[in-house]
Order: sequence, then structure tokens, then C-alpha cells
Amino acid sequence: MESVLLGAALLVTLVALVIVILRRPGLPGKAAAEMALARTEADEIRNRAGRDAKDLLEQAERDAQHIAATARAELDAEGRTLRDDVRTVREDLERREARLAEREQRLDGEVRRLEEWQGRLAESRQALETRKEELEGVAEERRKVLERAAGLTAEQAKAELVAAVENQAKRESIPIVREIENTARAEGDKRARKIVTLAIQRVASEQTAESVVSVLHLPSDEMKGRIIGREGRNIRAFETTTGVNLIIDDTPEAVLLSCFDPVRREVGRLTLEKLVLDGRIHPQRIEEIYERSKSDVEQLCVRAGEDALVDVGIADMHPELIALLGQLRYRTSYGQNVLKHLIESAHIAGVMASELRLPVEVAKRCTLLHDIGKALTHEVEGSHALIGAEIARRYGEHEDVVHAIEAHHNEVEVRTVEAVLTQAADAVSGSRPGARRESLEAYVKRLERLEEIARAKHEGVEKVFAMQAGREIRVMVKPDAVDDIQAQVIARDIAKQVEDELTYPGQIRVTVVRESRAIEFAR
Repeated sequence: MESVLLGAALLVTLVALVIVILRRPGLPGKAAAEMALARTEADEIRNRAGRDAKDLLEQAERDAQHIAATARAELDAEGRTLRDDVRTVREDLERREARLAEREQRLDGEVRRLEEWQGRLAESRQALETRKEELEGVAEERRKVLERAAGLTAEQAKAELVAAVENQAKRESIPIVREIENTARAEGDKRARKIVTLAIQRVASEQTAESVVSVLHLPSDEMKGRIIGREGRNIRAFETTTGVNLIIDDTPEAVLLSCFDPVRREVGRLTLEKLVLDGRIHPQRIEEIYERSKSDVEQLCVRAGEDALVDVGIADMHPELIALLGQLRYRTSYGQNVLKHLIESAHIAGVMASELRLPVEVAKRCTLLHDIGKALTHEVEGSHALIGAEIARRYGEHEDVVHAIEAHHNEVEVRTVEAVLTQAADAVSGSRPGARRESLEAYVKRLERLEEIARAKHEGVEKVFAMQAGREIRVMVKPDAVDDIQAQVIARDIAKQVEDELTYPGQIRVTVVRESRAIEFAR
């Protein structure tokens, strides 16, 4: 529309310009005629432009009216849509307000009912408290009446009831426990017995225990005087140099050597033996022979350690561990040679590991080194298990070997199968007949403690005997006070207490004897 009006305005301007040019004076006739013609044409153009402009204005007015009508129609449609939407939203809001008002009414009703229930509950609680106080009073009166009638307090009656229930539970559980034990023993003991039996049968060990006293036999009693020397200078020089006490008594043709260190005692024995063979005994000669004997014993220790490794079948080990292992050749435990005990235990552990399809060399290594700490117990404070573990760790042994050493006396919780095999092999080697001997005092104390455990806290026990060198406890019970199930309970309690309190090799049998006798007299 704007372009049409702009074109009409340009046309009118052009016509006006032509008219102005034609009206200028002084033009010739021909030019006047041309000007008249141009004026005529300009008039026609102006008239035509006027008509075109009028037509354009009319068309533009019609278009504007059409556009306005279309816009009004669209606005009316949008207005109707908006009115419908507003009406819909208003109706939705009205419905929601109605629901909210209804819900508020219901909630008000629920609140009123809850308040009523709360009031009734408070009244009921108060009534229950009152009733409880009344019942407690009645119960207290009844308890006092029962205590006066029974002659027992509530605590005493409770203790008796607990004891009775405990006893009844034990009696009822004994058949079940016995059945479970029999099943487990039938399934597990076959394998365990086979493994241990094969291990013991395949190990050939000496049955004699070694003595811890070093005795040196002399060719004659005259040698004692030469050993003592003038005013005792030889014996003083010997004890100062070797650190071994020399005991010369009335024993014919023999002297005793005493020292807490077995290696030092052996060095002193070799020194004295060489001095006696040489015949020249004086302080300077004693020092010379001592140094030579000390070197010989060190070589013997290394050789003994190497022989032990060859015997067990271990290829490599730190030289310091080999030397310490060889020193155990001169160490005894309850009369059993420690190095022989380690070799025997290693063989037993190897057999058990092979039966269980475990690494044999690892089991042998753990067991061979489990008592290595005994070589230094007189020099380092602490348990030989922990000392041995520290030594093995220092010289590069595997952590499983270190753990087996430190755990073989349960000073550290057992975490590996190798540690369990080490404990089992140690126990088998130490508990076999003839392996170790026990002092008389410790033996008597162990037997007395066994009898004390069997007598204590067991009603109906009449007599107790420790038999078979402490391998069996025989308990005599009164038949009228103890029945068969109670006898089984007593045997189990005694065995459990012995396991918890005493340390012993092998196993101890607990036998409870219940004997009934019928006696009549013929008159």
C-alpha cells in the first residue's frame, strides 16, 4: 500500500514539473505546440494518475477493511478461547476449593476424635497405673508369704531355679551332643587318625632322653690335682676363661662341668678334655686350648645345622639361622634333644602336609624353625616363640614361616594351616612315649590338680583317683545321688575344666564310675 502511494506522488510531481516548464515565456511556436501537446499529455497523465490513485486508495481501503475484519475475527476467536480457558480454570479452582473445604471438615472431625481418644487413653493409663500399683502390692505380699513359707529369699529361689533349669538343659542336651559327637568323630577321626598314624610310623626316632649334665672321665684321680693346680690357679683360670663352673668332688676319676649355656658348657668340656690328653695344664695353655675348642664347637654347630637341613630336605637357609639351628644340638627340653625334636617334628609335619596336599617344604621349614628361639633364650628376654619369630623375620624368612613360629604356643592367634600343622607336629613329637621326662615335683603337682578339679563343684562325687601317670582320672560317684545322664554331665564338665586350666601332652581320659550294689543278709 505504501509503495502505491509513493508511485502516485512521484507521478504527480513529474506532471507539475512539466507544466511549469511549458508555462515559461519566450518559447518558439513549434515549441509552443509541443508544449501544448505535452501539457495535454500531462493532463491526461494527471487525470489517469488521479484515477489510478483513487482506485489504489479504494483498493487499499477495501484491503484495510478486510484485514481489520480478519483481525477482529481472530481476536474474537482468541477472546472466546481465553474466556473458555478462564472459565475452565475458575471451575477447576472452585472444585478444588470445595474438596479442600470438605477435607478440612473431615480433618476437624478426626482431630476431635483423636482428642477424645487421647483423653480416654489418659484415663485408661491412669487406671492401669493404679491397677499396677495394686498388683505390685499384692505380688509383694504374696512374695513375702512365699518366702516365709519356703524359708528362701527371691534371689535364692531364682538361683535354685536357674541351677535346676541349667541342669535339666544339660541332661536333655547330652543325648543330642553325644549323637553329634559320634557322627563327627566317625567322619573326621578316620582321616585325622590316618594322617597322624602315617606320620608317626614313617618317622624313626630315638626313644632315649639325653642328660643335661656334662661329665668328663679322667685317666686317674691324680689328674684332679693337676687340674686344680698350685693354690687353685688352674681351676680359677679355667673358670675365668671358659665361663664354666668345674665341680671336683669325691666321684672317682670324673669331674662335672656346670653352665646355663649348653654351647659354652660343651666348649669347656672339649677344652678340659684336650688339656687332660695333652697333660700340660697352666693358665696360658688353657687360653690357647679354649680358643681352639671354641672354633671347633662353632664348626660343629654349623655342620650340625647343615646336616639337619640335608636330613629334612631343605635346600637353602641364611647362614646365621643354620648356626643357631646347630647350637640346639647342645640344648635339651625335658630331657629331649631340641635339634632332634625339630628334625622329628619336621618329618611329621611333612607327612601330614603331603596327606593334605599342601606344600611339604613350607610345612617342614615352619616346623624345623619353630624352636629356633631356644638358642637365645638365655641371652634375650621373652618367650622363645616370639624370639624365634623375630630372628626368622630378621633373616628374611617368609611371613607364613614367621607366623607359624610365633603361634605354635598360641601366644599369637593361629591364622594359617601351616601354623596348625606346626602345633600338631610339635605335640606329636613331644608326647610320644620316651620323648620327654617330667620332674617329680611338676608331676606330683599335676596329679594333685587333676584330683582337685574332679572333686570341686560336683555333687555326688565320692572318690577321685589320678591313674596311669596322670593320663586318666577315675571318678567314683554315689549311685543314689547321680544317675547315668548326670554322670555324663560330670565327665564332660571335668574334661572341659582340665582343658582350660592345665597344659599337658597327649590326652587325659575322664572316667565316671557309677556302681549300684544290692546287699542282703541271710539269717
